[in-house]
Amino acid sequence: DHHFTLLCSSVSFPVLPSLHYTCTSLSLSLSLLLSRTQEDMKEDHHGHHHQRKLRDILSNSRSKPTAYIILLILTYALGYFSAPSKSSLSDNTTHLTVSTAAGTVASSTTPTNSNNCPTAADDHKQFGRRCSAKVRPNRVRQKIVERVFNGTSPYDNFPPAHLARLIRPKRVKGWGSYGAVFENLIKKVRPKVIIEVGTFLGASAIHMAELTRRFGLDTQILCLDDFRGWPGFRDKVNYTPMLNGDVLLLPQFLQNVIYFNATASILPVPFSTGSGLEKLCEWGVLAELIEVDAGHDFHSAWADINRAHKLLRPGGVLFGHDYFTSYDNRGVRRAVDLFARVNGFKIKVDGQHWVIDSS
Repeated sequence: DHHFTLLCSSVSFPVLPSLHYTCTSLSLSLSLLLSRTQEDMKEDHHGHHHQRKLRDILSNSRSKPTAYIILLILTYALGYFSAPSKSSLSDNTTHLTVSTAAGTVASSTTPTNSNNCPTAADDHKQFGRRCSAKVRPNRVRQKIVERVFNGTSPYDNFPPAHLARLIRPKRVKGWGSYGAVFENLIKKVRPKVIIEVGTFLGASAIHMAELTRRFGLDTQILCLDDFRGWPGFRDKVNYTPMLNGDVLLLPQFLQNVIYFNATASILPVPFSTGSGLEKLCEWGVLAELIEVDAGHDFHSAWADINRAHKLLRPGGVLFGHDYFTSYDNRGVRRAVDLFARVNGFKIKVDGQHWVIDSS
């Protein structure tokens, strides 16, 4: 009884006060039980040694049922009151409100762990640090050539002999690559740098290069793509050759750019969209106009749009294709809509393209 009382008095119950009350009550009940058995012991066993009395208490047939009941109640009470209650669960949440220059636009409740740190659900909205100091537009091309191609243009001495017989003089393939949105945005934004996220064989990049020349602009277009295609793409583009597992999209892209005399305007950045966008941010390569047209599932589009937004110069425009595609339960549209809602932007539609103007 003494040890049980010390246990109840020494333990703090800031979250479960009812457990402390139950513990104290059981301690009193146990004290009464022991007092009763000690009185019975005195009546039945006068003159015996104190240690013998304790053994008699444990063997006393009248005390056993009561002791068992007390232990059963104690076990049940500890299990019941130590379980987290609804109120304690609600205390372990953090209410997040997203605020932008446009005002408060979204609110959510995010679970937190015992250290009051945001869980993985909150990580879904985190996309790293600010980008490095901006590279001047007229230095962007040299920056990419140095960092990506070891200082040598990828067009130099192209094509090598072993590829010449495998690529065609011109093999341009795209989807939505000649929509009015390109001319509308280039005429409006008059960009010095364009970043295209997802380029395939360069159809839309070549079209944009022709438009910038028509409008008298000196524009550098960076085409970010791993040039590996996607699973099953050769079923749709069955004339693409393969050499040692390489589908040769990058060599054909380079040849297309050469054919249309756009080598001074277009440079490939042959990385995955995620790592490529992060590196451009690290290098300070920003753009006034960014097209996002790579992965069409929600998670890919969501990540690409958020990473691309970090590279957008003030007043720039984000846009992309397949706003109405049904793939992944309209994954592109869900990603675009969520991004606009979280950041307080409005979405405009131009044909099959979505447009977000940050100005």
